[in-house]
Amino acid sequence: MIIKKYFLIFLLLLISTIVCDASDHKIDYIINQKEELLKLDKGVEVYIDQTNTLSLADILHKNFEINDDQNPNFGITSGTVWIKFRILNQTTEKNLYLLVAQPSIDNIALHTLNVSGKWQSLELGEYKAYKNRFIDNPNYTFPVSIESNTYKEFYISIKSKDQLQTPIYIGTERMVSQWEANRALLFGIYIGVILIMVAYHFFIYFSVKTISYLFYILFIIGVGLVQLNFQGYAFKFLWPNSPWMALNSTFLVPMLSGLTTAFFVKKFLHTKQFTPKLHTGINIYISLCVLSASIGMFGYEVFGVMSLQIIALIGAIYGMYIAYVIIQKNYRPAKFFLLAFALFFICIIIFVLTNFNIVPFNLFTSYILEIGSILQIVFLSFALADEININRKEKEASQAQALNILKENERIIKEQNIILEKEVSKRTADLSESNENLQKLIYDLKQAQTQLVEAEKLASLGMLTAGIAHEINNPINFVTSSINPLKRDINEIFEALTKLEDISLSSTTIAEKKLEIGALKNRLEIDFLKEEVQFLLTGIEEGAQRTAGIVKSLRIFSRVDEYDLKQADINLGMKSTLMILNSVLSDIELKTNYGELPLIECYPGKLNQLFLNLITNASYAIKKKFNGQSGGKLDITTLLNEDYIYIHIKDNGTGIDENIKDKIFDPFFTTKDVGEGTGLGLSIAYQTILKHQGEIILNSKLGEGTEFIIKIPIKQSNI
Repeated sequence: MIIKKYFLIFLLLLISTIVCDASDHKIDYIINQKEELLKLDKGVEVYIDQTNTLSLADILHKNFEINDDQNPNFGITSGTVWIKFRILNQTTEKNLYLLVAQPSIDNIALHTLNVSGKWQSLELGEYKAYKNRFIDNPNYTFPVSIESNTYKEFYISIKSKDQLQTPIYIGTERMVSQWEANRALLFGIYIGVILIMVAYHFFIYFSVKTISYLFYILFIIGVGLVQLNFQGYAFKFLWPNSPWMALNSTFLVPMLSGLTTAFFVKKFLHTKQFTPKLHTGINIYISLCVLSASIGMFGYEVFGVMSLQIIALIGAIYGMYIAYVIIQKNYRPAKFFLLAFALFFICIIIFVLTNFNIVPFNLFTSYILEIGSILQIVFLSFALADEININRKEKEASQAQALNILKENERIIKEQNIILEKEVSKRTADLSESNENLQKLIYDLKQAQTQLVEAEKLASLGMLTAGIAHEINNPINFVTSSINPLKRDINEIFEALTKLEDISLSSTTIAEKKLEIGALKNRLEIDFLKEEVQFLLTGIEEGAQRTAGIVKSLRIFSRVDEYDLKQADINLGMKSTLMILNSVLSDIELKTNYGELPLIECYPGKLNQLFLNLITNASYAIKKKFNGQSGGKLDITTLLNEDYIYIHIKDNGTGIDENIKDKIFDPFFTTKDVGEGTGLGLSIAYQTILKHQGEIILNSKLGEGTEFIIKIPIKQSNI
């Protein structure tokens, strides 16, 4: 039986060889019924198109070289890699799958002859969305059809900016799925460890509030993201619909990992404190990471990838050197840091040696980077824990020292308290006496303030008295001058009435009586007398009305309810003030423009006093400039804007010097001559505006005039 079995195998091989020779084809790989994928390693033929211009028709006529490496490794190349191989299918299944175990490929195409003898191509790559994959696998998997006991020739073209290593497998869908499941399980364990470490250190960060833990968490996330992207799971789960991100993740993810590593190194090793010069080198490293990633994203892809790898290598060596220097300064956590980075660096070396087939490719070496990153994270966790222990011991030492200091301070305080009690008793008596003197001084100041305000009021009252006397004197004179003529006319009327009575009672005839009455009318000039009486009564009435108007304006102006908020008409208050000051403004051209204002909440008496002070000052400035000549102008405008009313008082007087504008509202400051002002008018006006929660604005130019703009809210708040 055994001899028969071997004879059949020999016969089969002989027939296959005869068929292949007859067809002038070489069969490279045979897939049989084994329960595992067939790996295509040594024996595949390779051709590299450095021009990136050759088509499949051109490639068919090129001389390929036999690959002798267990894992075809092409390094970082800008050319298009072509791989050729032939497969004999000795299984009973026709539909197979070809797997290229390299997720980070920009463009990959499988070329083969179809049943009609024409070449057909299946294309995949990171330039396509993940949903375009033929099978849900981060690696590139192509469906192939090979009839049982027949062979087929395949060409694969690959274009990638990353390190290009292309383990190729072929098998059934079940084999591919099982292979991917085993790979996903191992990588899932790795990602699980990463997530656990992130969650654990988040908990520690919120417990100890040490900033190093926060940067360490970012570092772990960066490391995990690099491996996630390297194994193709980032494209599958994070950005499956973004080919742009898939293509540029080669630059962005390593850059992010480099930045998080650099920031963690700075915070954990306290490089700014221990090694300020080397700290600057880390900043340079950060800049170079960003620059290299930017170069790669702007079209120089191969250069960008190579520069990022070189910078990462130099950065790792530089970080270990910094840790070594800081160890010399007796910072113990740096030892764990150096050990962690050294272990990961060794794993990187093993990974590189595996790529160059110096170290055999197996399950351990295929996951060496994940193993290295886990070891690195674990030892860095030890380093952070050691840092916490050091900080705790330092804190305990500082607390003990602080406790001793507190005890010493307590002793000193007790001794000082005895002395202080004596001093306090003495000082208390002195303070009581000083307090009494201070209260007396405050009382005297308030009295002085009240007297000064009253003095300003008296000064205003004196000016008002003169103005009112002048205003009332004219209508009163008109009344008094009309009394004597009116009395004379009334006496004549009374006399005429007596004569008429005598005539009416006389015994003369009616004709004679008419003649006597006519003579009396002619003698008394009755028509003229009636006109004169009417004229005199009209004058007296006008004088009385003018006097009543002045009294009314004075009553409005001098309201005694200034301590209570009232609804008042600002226009009416302004008009009453102008009537009282009519004599002061007699030789000034006055122009008023009253807007339609609502009643506002205010202290009317205080506002009238404010108007009086500002208009009086304007009058003084105009008269000083024009010195009795014509040309003086005073414009008064009131208007409403939203929730505020505005009063503009503008003159063309002397104006105010720019250097003293900030002083005019100070108490006792005045630009008037000695004896002409107290310097309290504008100060009181300013306090009045503040009391109304308003604002007063000054616009003035020396020699041209002054304008005061008063802004007052319609309704007072929080009064």
